[in-house]
Amino acid sequence: MTAQGAAAPRARVHAVRHRYARRGGRATVRGRAYTAYLVALFGVFYLVPVFHAASTSPGLVSVRSDAGAMTAVACALAVGVCWGAQLLGRAWGPLVIQSFLLHVLTSTDISPTYYLGSIARRRLAYAGAATLLTACTAGYLATDLFDRPDTALPGLVVATGVSAVAAVAWLWGQVRSVPANLVLAAAVGAVALAVTVPDVQGGAALWLLAAVLMVTAVALGRAAFRSIRTVELARLARESARASQAQAYAWTGTLHHALDLYRPEPRGLTSALIRPDGRLRGYLAQGAVRALRTPGRASAAVLFLLIGGAALTLGAAGPDSGPAALPWVAGSVCVYLGSGWVGETWRGLRDELTLAPLFGERWGGTLARALVWPAVAVTAGACLGGGALALTSPWAPQDARPADTALLVAGSLALVLGARFMREMKLHLPLELLLPIITPFGDLSGLRVVAWQFDGLVVVVVGIAVLNAVPSAPAATALAIGLAACCVWVGLRRTGWAHRGLLSRLCPRAS
Repeated sequence: MTAQGAAAPRARVHAVRHRYARRGGRATVRGRAYTAYLVALFGVFYLVPVFHAASTSPGLVSVRSDAGAMTAVACALAVGVCWGAQLLGRAWGPLVIQSFLLHVLTSTDISPTYYLGSIARRRLAYAGAATLLTACTAGYLATDLFDRPDTALPGLVVATGVSAVAAVAWLWGQVRSVPANLVLAAAVGAVALAVTVPDVQGGAALWLLAAVLMVTAVALGRAAFRSIRTVELARLARESARASQAQAYAWTGTLHHALDLYRPEPRGLTSALIRPDGRLRGYLAQGAVRALRTPGRASAAVLFLLIGGAALTLGAAGPDSGPAALPWVAGSVCVYLGSGWVGETWRGLRDELTLAPLFGERWGGTLARALVWPAVAVTAGACLGGGALALTSPWAPQDARPADTALLVAGSLALVLGARFMREMKLHLPLELLLPIITPFGDLSGLRVVAWQFDGLVVVVVGIAVLNAVPSAPAATALAIGLAACCVWVGLRRTGWAHRGLLSRLCPRAS
């Protein structure tokens, strides 16, 4: 293609973008200045003190003393980032653009490889820069990797390689099929294991890992960009429309509705809910069948419940304070995430409670049918993970008291289930949260909105921190059960059932 022929599509694409950018919703200079002011305010009051404290104190995690452990952690981080980028690409890839622009571009004679390739290159550059900045910031604040030049330079190169792999894996996840993504995930895990096994001393291990990451990024990038020409434009249009709707939900304060758009559609096993004699199966069987109708979510739930149960048991069996609190909180968060993926019974319960005129007011059957499967699945998964850790892992504490550990794990699971119930009963954003909160630091009403959006996660993290501060295991368990009861009460209030007739509906025979 000649230079004049290549300039014509470029000029047409630029004209379309210029027209679309000059629409009524374009960002103004005043709006950009206000955004810059908020970023500067956040940097001065939060980032500068944090970086100053990190520079004057030793790192939380020392990675310079053991090169093998440092390489293993870097490989695990690279594998996790790559897999996460692939999953993100399947849901919201770099080729997702505004529906109007996609419609205009696909209606022309311009090759999709041309305009999609330019969009992908620009967004991958932004994603790689953001990932690199995040990785370097986390390494500087949490470790001593950047304290000495002999580890700082290879650490920076490794962070660059991880960022490059994450960017191209993001594109790969969108443009390649599910089997190709599974092959890439398995290959990345195998390569990481092969890099970790050799006994390479000193900073040479990081240089080896950096070289492997760079070669992987180049190979994946070439293959991913060649696959852009095979992207199905109809599927890309559906993804763009769904992303536009999700953005509208997120900007209006209903982030949970935006996330609901990305739930996988249940498939198959419809007849398995009914016995041969025509009756419905039991509550546990119904929940298990509904979970198996979305095998991807069910697999993720099992994985998070097992990992979360192991980390939760490790933290609960450790000392009363110190490093043991970190796995306790991390394990509880994993169990919280897995509890939302064990099935669609949470959403069914919310619909039945908020649409009582349609479904009736059969409280006993409703609660039993909806809650028995999540409670049993979460408890069984977490206990299996914790039991496997206690029986097989050398990391399990030897001086732990089993009774206290069991009480703390039970209280943590009750708190997690209560927080999940409160989160799933969420409806629209309350208008009172939009009222301003005037402080010397400005309007802090946005923090309250953020806390409402992630209220379940906030309850889990804060609740586990409070339980860790309680010296007695029975008292901590009782406190966890009380917090779970408060979460259930808040969830019922969100559905409109928290009034004086609540007990009569819960126990109709007693009334």
